[in-house]
Formats: sequence, structure tokens, C-alpha cells
Amino acid sequence: MFIDIHAHAYRKPVCLPPPLVTQFCTVEQVISRYDQSGIEKGVLLPVVSPEVYLPQANEDILEMVEKYPDRLIPFCNIDPRALTNSADAPLNYLLRYYKDKGCKGLGEVMVNLPLMHPLVQNLFKHAQDVGLPIIFDGLYLIGGDFGLYDDPGLPQLEFTLQRFPDLIIFGHGPVFWSEIARLETPGERGFLFRPNGEQTGRLPYGVVKEEGVVPKLFRRYQNIYGDLSDFTAHNALARDPEYAPRFLTEFQDRIFFGTDILSIDMPLPLIDLLIKWRDAGKISGEVFNKIARENAVKLLGLE
Repeated sequence: MFIDIHAHAYRKPVCLPPPLVTQFCTVEQVISRYDQSGIEKGVLLPVVSPEVYLPQANEDILEMVEKYPDRLIPFCNIDPRALTNSADAPLNYLLRYYKDKGCKGLGEVMVNLPLMHPLVQNLFKHAQDVGLPIIFDGLYLIGGDFGLYDDPGLPQLEFTLQRFPDLIIFGHGPVFWSEIARLETPGERGFLFRPNGEQTGRLPYGVVKEEGVVPKLFRRYQNIYGDLSDFTAHNALARDPEYAPRFLTEFQDRIFFGTDILSIDMPLPLIDLLIKWRDAGKISGEVFNKIARENAVKLLGLE
């Protein structure tokens, strides 16, 4: 029923205790959750930047996909500091190599640099030239966590969409989905958990009184796509069960189901939410099917 645009797995479990090291699923655990949840296949995204997680090789992803070719789809990932740590690094060399190996996209890009940083823009340029869509995550500050930095209102994302009109860019994560509605304060753009349990920031809640920049970007730029994985996308939809179905319907051709599955027991509430809205008639069966799987089939050339 579903195709997952965004999942993670490590070839072997990391034998270090939390909270400093995330205990990612093994590929077998991902497949098990897929079987339980009605997910037919999913995209594995490698983690390469070291801000929080332990980096893994693109070859690990390719090896896992080779083991389960009917269930998994590979993306590659390149840290923009690779190959000389400069704004003219020939990253197309690596991207073409991994595209030829079967990788269908680039991501999850999560280096903690500004989105408009020359190194990041160089990576996006080469992704456009090679023809790979990008999934990135964002952060509302520099330092303390992972993710590309953007300002309130996402001006750096908008400039990037303008600069690379042939590059499909997936918005994902709290900095992006918090702006489905107009922010009350900049502090609603997400939060950080410190190892000592301290939390800073928060996500927005409540009905959408006024549209934010995200639907406006969708209307203005055809190369912005929506990755519904992780709980921040679910929060953006579930906060207003009247507005969100209209949003999904308007942009039905560019919205993709995802999980961002990390741990074996991670909740996946988006599945029940989408099925509930389909069964209640809040979204049509056609809209549901596009978001659940058909958009992924088309973009990734699965059939």
C-alpha cells in the first residue's frame, strides 16, 4: 500500500549506549516494520555527515539493497565538504558514479551549514547537473545538531529553488514543516534534545490561522516536493484536520509518504492518519494513492 521515501538502516548494529549514539535499525528490522505496517518498499538514505550520527558508507546502502532488491531503493549521500572542501569541488564525479550504481537520489543532506553556503550550493548544482533529486533536513541554528540552516520564512530555500529550477528538492523536517502555517514566533521552528535531557525550542500547534511560506513555495516553484517522514510532518498535518487535507489535495502530485524510521519501536502515526482521512472522505482515494505510493513510483521509475 505504501512506498517509503525516507528510511535509515545500518548494516550492523552500533554497540554503544544512548543517548550520545542513536541505535538505528538493522535492515532486517526495517523490513520487519514494513511487513507489519503495509509498506511494500522504501528508500534507504545514508548518513554521511558527522554532526550527530556515526557516518556510514554509500556502499553499506548498496549492499543492503542488493540483499533485498524488491524491498529497498538506494540513495547516495555526499558531504559537501568532500573532494577538496571547496566551492568548486567536482562532486559530479561522485554523484555520477553512484547514479550508475543504481542510486535514485541524494540525501539525506544534513550537514550543519547555511543552505546558501557555497559548499552546499556546489553540491546542489552538481545534483541538478547529474539529475538526482535531493532530500535535506534543516535546523534553525548553527551548532548543536545537524541540518542545513535557513532563516525564518525560508529565504535561502527560495533562492535555491530559483537558482536550480531543474533540481527536485524535498522539504523535510521541523524547519520546513513548521512553516505550513505562519509562525507565531521564530522559536516554533523545532527543538533540540541535549544528552542531559534539556530541551530547547518547540513545534507549532493549533489550527492554521494563516498560511505560511510552505504552501506559497509549492504554488510558486514546481521543483519543491514534500517529504512527510518523521513526526514533524505528522504534526504539521494533524494540527489542523480541516486545512491539511486541502493542502494534500492541492499539492497531491508532489507529496510523498515517508517514515524516517530510526528505531525498531518508532511510532508511525502518519499511516493511520492518511487512512483515516481517506476513509472519512477528507482526501480522495486518488490523492491517497498518489501520496502513499504512486508519486514515488513515477519519480523513482519503479514500474
